[in-house]
Amino acid sequence: MTATGTAVLFIDLQEGFFEFPDLADNRELMVRESNWLARAARAGGHPVLVVNTVHQRDRSTWTLKMLEDGQGFNFEGSDQAEPLTGLDLRPAEVLAKTRDSAFFGTGLAERLAALGIRRLVLAGVSAESCVSATGRDAFAHDVEVVYARLAIASSDADRGWRDLENLGADFRQPILNRPDLERMLDGA
Repeated sequence: MTATGTAVLFIDLQEGFFEFPDLADNRELMVRESNWLARAARAGGHPVLVVNTVHQRDRSTWTLKMLEDGQGFNFEGSDQAEPLTGLDLRPAEVLAKTRDSAFFGTGLAERLAALGIRRLVLAGVSAESCVSATGRDAFAHDVEVVYARLAIASSDADRGWRDLENLGADFRQPILNRPDLERMLDGA
């Protein structure tokens, strides 16, 4: 554990999410920036955590929208549930989720407390859903959040970045670029 108690949390960097055209266009950037962020975290001695959405075919884990639409995805063991090709976040602790927030039903809050983590660097998809929901819940768990600008993508960029900017203003959760992230993860 580091003195700052910082960890990097990657959300939903899985093949299934990048089937959507707006996210598919960001695949290469997301892999490159996420790999950089994971390396920077490891070099600074910070834990790397991965939270993936995984559902069951029997509908037991489906959201209301999935049930209404009669369509599930990211089924356990499917290609959709696999990490993006080229992504290297190892070594990382991997948790599975079934809802937008990485805190819902995953034991993440307890894991962060056990590691002494007080600040999360959030990365992944989508800005307007899972990333922002996790940021909101982190605030409710008294965990500081910063967003890694280049390692976050959205299926609706205007809405997604507006959501994160609002969280930044409401909860003091800044959106940082590489140089600021590098300084933070170096402990400088």
